Amino acid sequence: MNNDSTYELPKGRQRVEVITSVQRRRRWSPVEKKAIVEETYAPGATVSYVARKYGIAPSQLFAWKRKMEEGALTAVGSEEAVVPESEVKKLQERIKRLERLIGRLTEENDILKEAVRIAREKKLISRKPLVGVEDFE
Repeated sequence: MNNDSTYELPKGRQRVEVITSVQRRRRWSPVEKKAIVEETYAPGATVSYVARKYGIAPSQLFAWKRKMEEGALTAVGSEEAVVPESEVKKLQERIKRLERLIGRLTEENDILKEAVRIAREKKLISRKPLVGVEDFE
């Protein structure tokens, strides 16, 4: 045994890592994920080997590989930010709500303009231009 707490392994034995502390979660950029996944396609490389090399779980690497094959990392090539699908759905729903609101307000505005026109015809409202309202006849 050496002073640095490492053991000499007998011939034919493989090294085993024992993790004894809780580490913070690592964050991998989409570019890094893509490079790691592409490494699994190299001749002779296995997912398990590449996962050990980078210290990640093979299941995590399989998940990245599946997502890449499904096209989840296509934005990496164009250097765009990858947005979660849940966020996209939330934004699409917000757009629909705002479009409905715009439609209601436009309809309300048209009704009020028509009411003013009818009231002017019946001389219930002065024909003088409305103060503070531009382009309104």
